[in-house]
Amino acid sequence: MNKITEVFDPAADGRASRWEAHRTARHEELLKLARKAVHQLGPQVSIQEIANHAKTSKPVYYRYFGDKEGLRQALGAMVINDFRQRVIAAGLAKQDEASALHAMVTAYLELAANSPNLYFFVTAVPRDSGATDDASGALNDFFEEISSLIAQRLTGLPAAAGATAISLWPRAALGMVRAAGEQWLRQPESGGKPSLAALADELSRWLVHGIAAR
Repeated sequence: MNKITEVFDPAADGRASRWEAHRTARHEELLKLARKAVHQLGPQVSIQEIANHAKTSKPVYYRYFGDKEGLRQALGAMVINDFRQRVIAAGLAKQDEASALHAMVTAYLELAANSPNLYFFVTAVPRDSGATDDASGALNDFFEEISSLIAQRLTGLPAAAGATAISLWPRAALGMVRAAGEQWLRQPESGGKPSLAALADELSRWLVHGIAAR
């Protein structure tokens, strides 16, 4: 029986590697251009508007991301990774629990306030997706990691001692910060709107001491 030997073609393998590198670079470039488009045009921006802003065609975005939801998920993974790095680093940089919580709340609000359009675009839940309010994928992983970090720091808070439902507190706290932050982002600028620093102070105080402590 004749033995069939596969012939390795270095030139062909090199072309495949170069093409894959090109696709990866183009994918990242399109994501960055989409990020700028969403930031400038708003969370309801269409694929066509994103393509126009990027000076390319809509089929190019469909080729790389499938549809608008695919683009949202890819862009969400990029943006939420920024949130993850900044918020967790802020929490780990503080020694006491109250300061760590305040630093994490501040970092979260700062990142959201840097581009509300981008924040609302990547955290949106498609109406026909069947997803919960916490969404899925990178966003849910981010919330789980933050909740875990908060839970680790809870043991140093006096109010945590003996609390039977304390395991529910981290996710509840995160939900309050997210809901209050999103409502704050939507508020028009006025004399009655709190500053970012004031909001972070109030939310942190409510979480640690309760609203009645004031």
